[in-house]
Amino acid sequence: MTIAEKQHNTALNTEQGYQLDSLDRNLINLLQHGLPVCENPFAQVAEEVNSSESIVIDKINNLLEQKILSRFGPMFDAACLGGAFTLAAIAVPEERFDEVNDIVNSFEQIAHNYKRTHEFNMWFVIATETEQEIAQVVNDIEAKTGLSVLNVPKEEEFYVGLYLPV
Repeated sequence: MTIAEKQHNTALNTEQGYQLDSLDRNLINLLQHGLPVCENPFAQVAEEVNSSESIVIDKINNLLEQKILSRFGPMFDAACLGGAFTLAAIAVPEERFDEVNDIVNSFEQIAHNYKRTHEFNMWFVIATETEQEIAQVVNDIEAKTGLSVLNVPKEEEFYVGLYLPV
C-alpha cells in the first residue's frame, strides 16, 4: 500500500466533523491554482501529489460530499462568452431558508448560492445567455418564492486572485 493510499484510507470522521488529511490539504492547495488543461488532468494532479488518479478523484468527491468544498468545476465569464450575469440577494425569513434555497437552486441559471449573516441572507449569481433572461429569472424566482429579489449587476470588475491555503 502506498503512502497516498494509507492517507486516503485513514481520513478521520470525528465528532467535530471531517478531518482533512495531508492529501486533502495538498489537493485543495494545488487545485486552487487551476486544473491542468491536458488529456488526463486528474492523472497529472495525482503525479504532482504522489498519488493515483482514482484516489484523487475519490478525494475530490469526498470533499464535496463532506461539504468541505462547496463546488468543483470551471468558472466561466458569461459576459465574455456573449451572455450575462448578475449578483442577486433575497431577505429570506429563517424558517423558510431551506425551502427558498431549494427553489433558487432549482434554476439552471443559478451559478452558486451562499447564506450570509445580513438582512439579505441569501446571495446568488444568475448567469444567462442574455440580459433579458436575467430579468425573467428574477421575476420567476420572485413568483415562486413570494419574496423580492435584489438585483446587483456588476459595474466594474476587479481580479482578486484569492488563494486560501489549508
